Parts: sequence; structure tokens; C-alpha cells
Amino acid sequence: MADYEKEVSNGIPIMEKESLSPTRRGSLPAQVAKHAHDADEAMKAFAGHEGEILELDEATNKRLLRRIDIHLMPLLCVVYGLNYLDKTTLSYASIMGIKKDIGLKGDDYQWLGSMFYFGYLAWEYPTNRLLQRLPLAKYSSVCIIMWGLVLCCMAATKSFSGAVAVRFFLGVFEAAVTPGFALFTSQWYTKKEQGTRIGIWFSFNGWGQIFGGLVAYGIAEGSRLHGSAIAPWKIIFLVTGLLTAAIGVLFIIFIPDNQLNARWLNPFDRRLAVERVRVNQQGIGNKHFKMYQLKEALADPLTWAFAFYALTADIPNGGISNFFSQLIVSFGYTPEQSLLYGTPGGAVEVVTLVFCGYFGDRYGNRLLISSSGLVTSIIGMVLIVALPLSNAKGRLAGYYLTQASPTVFVALLSLIATNVAGYTKKTTVAAIFLISYCVGNIIGTAYHKRIGKGANSKYRSPNFPAKGCASICACWWVNALLTRTNKADLPRNHDHLLLVRMPVRRAFHLPVLQASEQEEGRFPVAAGLHEA
Repeated sequence: MADYEKEVSNGIPIMEKESLSPTRRGSLPAQVAKHAHDADEAMKAFAGHEGEILELDEATNKRLLRRIDIHLMPLLCVVYGLNYLDKTTLSYASIMGIKKDIGLKGDDYQWLGSMFYFGYLAWEYPTNRLLQRLPLAKYSSVCIIMWGLVLCCMAATKSFSGAVAVRFFLGVFEAAVTPGFALFTSQWYTKKEQGTRIGIWFSFNGWGQIFGGLVAYGIAEGSRLHGSAIAPWKIIFLVTGLLTAAIGVLFIIFIPDNQLNARWLNPFDRRLAVERVRVNQQGIGNKHFKMYQLKEALADPLTWAFAFYALTADIPNGGISNFFSQLIVSFGYTPEQSLLYGTPGGAVEVVTLVFCGYFGDRYGNRLLISSSGLVTSIIGMVLIVALPLSNAKGRLAGYYLTQASPTVFVALLSLIATNVAGYTKKTTVAAIFLISYCVGNIIGTAYHKRIGKGANSKYRSPNFPAKGCASICACWWVNALLTRTNKADLPRNHDHLLLVRMPVRRAFHLPVLQASEQEEGRFPVAAGLHEA
């Protein structure tokens, strides 16, 4: 203790700036330097600035937040809208002639719907590891460009086998988007800001549905009235695929990997951008795989509660997302009308996700508020299966209500970004969550395959509302685990951080904690897995 004095703030030892000796000023403490090789990327932001006094007042924080929103959110939103549009383009094509042109028979269309999720499932864990290991924005950009080009290839398919290959690789490249965007959000925003931002960019699924429906309707009507050089369904694949690839190029130019290489921030603001997320106690990225965090993720009951919800909630989603155009046609509308009448469902999704994201953050209970969307979607499923076949408007309204269903899924995704610390653990939990999402969608598509022989029978089954009720049970399980964890105040694992406490008179380094030190209680760590 000759060189510096120690005190404890929130259970974490810190070093007084005033009592640092001249020989130690400007160099890393020995304990931090010893493990610098596997430290969080935040350490680089403060390399050579030890002891610097930073002040982050409310006005500066708002200025930074506004600048971050302006530069990040537009592209995140547009890409996520294209993510939904591209994987559901097959639904539009199903009523625009693709079945006849490539010779789909029997259950071939259902297999095409499932094949996207097989590709997604196969690559989900590897892509999460690559998201941790490689530069985040650059890897995401490559995936965006590749899935756009793969989607264009769908226009060149002439057989079922070719379409299967394209759908599989489309799932492979789109697997990086949701976990990658969750990492972006946890990297740049505080816990209280993350729920709203994730709700906003996820809501562009709805905008994608609106945009896709209008574009498909315009292409279908224009081809019907004036003819076209190629089949209308090929045009929709080329338009959406080329647009996606172009946006991917913009993504690699304008989106930084983290705060440290954001060209639209000056060097001082980059350090402030890291500082403003210090309250998350999660850092901004760690590229080193840590086995103890993988084991912790697999042993955590909350991981499997997340997975169970994703599985049960996405069984209905697998059917509706792949068959929504045919669903609307089954109500008695024409194929062209189904393209247009599907768009209000996107508006329902936008409103419910933004509403639940904002108020979930404002009142600090994302699960409770997001459950309102799940209940709304169950009511919609009941209307579809219970109303008479002659009541087309009522059943169409029921379909619109089902589009409120993603609210809890998004809330859980935001909780993974907010509450799971340690990048190996975070990416593992996200991978398991999204693998379960894939399995649910595959089951949902296969379920339609099994019961879809009659013209309307597949939409009359009460099983989808029952699965919605199972989702409510899964949501309750997650909430119970979070409540128990909050009461127990259990510790969580952190990647090694270098942080600066604000505002005045002292700077400090968060000490490097090894897993054994945390387990033995040699250093207290922040309480973990709280719902923000």
C-alpha cells in the first residue's frame, strides 16, 4: 500500500488518483497489466490515459446519446427490416407463381419454409463465436452482403433442389443479425436505454412487412396489367436481394466495430462513449473464449427458461410467417388482395414493439408490459380458429392481432443484452435462445405440413392458441427466476475491465478478477442477472 491507498466503492476496490506515486502515474497497475492479454476492449480506450479526470455531465451524455442514435439506429433499423422481408419473400412468391415455375409438389413448399431455419440452426452457435472473435461490424456487414446476394440467386432457381440450397444458405448468413444487433445495443447503450432501442430496431420487422407487401402488390399488379420480361416472383427476389447487398456496403462503411474506431467521434468522445456504459458493468467486447463462462451459461436455469419460451412461442410463428399470404387467401381474398391486406399486420407489430419497449424501460418491468402483446396475439389466434369461415373480416382482424406476438421475444432478447455479463456467456445464451427459436419455427412449419391437407383445416386447429398459453407459462418461469435471482443478489462473471469512475477528483481501475477469485469471494462483484 506504499504507492497508493485503496478504498471500496460498491464492493469494488479502487485506487485514489491523489495518492498515486510519480513512478506509477501513467502506467498500468501490476495486477491489471498481468492479465491485459484477455482484458475487455475498454482497456484500450484508456491506455496511456491512466489517472485522467473525465467529467460526463447530463448535457454531454445527452449529446453523445443523440450522436450515437443518429449514426447507429437508422442502419440497424433498415437492415433488420430487410432481415424479416428477405426471409418471408417466399410467402409473397408462393402466390406469384413460384410453385408452378419450379415444379413444387406436395410438401415441397413447407420444406422450403423450414430450410431457412435449418440453415439458421446449423450456423447459429458458430456465428455467435465469430461475432465475439471477429470485428463485430465488419463480420455483420459481410453476412448482410452475402445474404442479399444469396437471395438474388433465388430468382435463378429452376428446381426444388436449387431452391432448397438457396434457402439453407440464406438462413446461414441471416443467423448473425439478431445476436449481432443485440451485441451492438449492449455495447453502445446503458441498461435503461437498451429495451427501447431493441424494440425500435426489431419493430422494423413490421415496416419490412409493410414495405414488402406494397412492393409485391405493385409488382404483381404491374405484371398483370402490362406484362414483364421475367416472372413477377423473380423480380421480388432480385429487388429485395440487391437492396440488401447495397445496404450491407453502407453498413461496412458507416458502422464501427465499437467506440474505439468510431470515425464520427473524436478521441475524447470515444473515451466518454465507453465511460457512459460503465454502469452496465459488462465492458464493450472481449474476444477471448472463456470456458468457465460457457459452463455457467449451460448450468444457468435462466438460459433454459429463455430457450423454452423461444421454442413454444415460435411454433405458431413458423406457420404464420411462412404462410401468411396463403392464410389471408384462405379467408376468401384474392392473391393480389392478400399482398395488400397483409400490410396492416406490420403496423400492429411496429406499434406494440415500440410501446412495450419504451414503457418497459420507463417502468423497469419489461416482461410484464411485453406480456400484453402476447395476450393480444392469443386473442387473435382464437378469432382465427373460432370464428365462422364466412366471417372473413373478423378472421383477418384476428391475423392482425397475432402480429403483436414478438413483444416478449424482444423483451427476453433485451434482457440477454442487459443482464448477462461476460461475452462468452452472453453469446452462448443468445445462441441457445435463437437455436430454440429455429426449432420452434421448424416445428411450426412441419405442423402445417402435417395438417394442411384441407382448404381451411390447418387454420381451424385450437393447438396454436394452446401453444400461446404455453408461452405465457414460459414467460412466468422466466419472471420467477429473475425475481429469485434479484432476491438472492447472486454474483455474475465479468470480463476484465478497465473503467473510470465519474465525475470528479479520482480515477480508478476495476481490478482483474479471475474466475477462481470470484468463486472464492476474494473480490466482491456486482449483483447479476437483474431485470433492468
